[in-house]
Amino acid sequence: MAPFFDHSMRPVWPAPKQVQSLMTDRHGGVSSAPWDSMNLGDHVGDLPQSLQINRQRLQDNMGTRPVFLKQVHGVDAVLLDASSRDGTVADACIAVGTGVACTIMVADCLPVLMCDSAGRWVAAAHAGWRGLAGVEGAGVLESLLRASSLRDTAPDDVLVWLGPCIGPKAFEVGPEVRAAFCVQDPAAAAFFKPSSDEKWLADLAGLAKLRLLRQGVHRVFGNDSQSDWCTFTQASKFFSHRRDSRVLGQTGRMAACIWLTQ
Repeated sequence: MAPFFDHSMRPVWPAPKQVQSLMTDRHGGVSSAPWDSMNLGDHVGDLPQSLQINRQRLQDNMGTRPVFLKQVHGVDAVLLDASSRDGTVADACIAVGTGVACTIMVADCLPVLMCDSAGRWVAAAHAGWRGLAGVEGAGVLESLLRASSLRDTAPDDVLVWLGPCIGPKAFEVGPEVRAAFCVQDPAAAAFFKPSSDEKWLADLAGLAKLRLLRQGVHRVFGNDSQSDWCTFTQASKFFSHRRDSRVLGQTGRMAACIWLTQ
């Protein structure tokens, strides 16, 4: 079997050379079905020994330690350092030094990686619809960009990479999801298309770009809402909670990681 890093995505974006990043897919690990094979989630029922091997492969490839958060579909952001441990409750994280990687686990939600053009900090966010919408227009991306470590960075100096997520032809939601975005920003309606039975098809990556634009951040790369980025439809490449859990009862988690080097 080829090592997982033969399959992982390397973001294509103009990040400075001291900023490193990657996104795993489902290949290159040792987990058996339905977590086959590079599962990185510790909350999905996979064998602990398989998870440990997979996470160690990730760390060995990066050359730095990934910190796995306890993600709760919230908006809180935490600052990581070399002493940070797995399990901190948050949906976004920031690092301003080396020795630790901001890490976000996903299997349909949108992973968001950020850095500044000078390479002084890196950050990552878990953006499902709940975290992205937040409360009264303040979601996980706004929380991250307003964190004290990022406040001195001009919006024009923020670089963002959006990873794979459930795509706009597969993400069917109810009217409450549409309202969570459109009540605060009517322009969000452009990212919802009518489906059936009062359901809507939502463009998660498009909604994230709108939220970033509202914060003055326009240097956004990666996911362009095309089918190649869709976790639901690209079954051979990506885990999908919505697709797999309905049939298999469970699925694995991928990870998007970003870190600083010297």
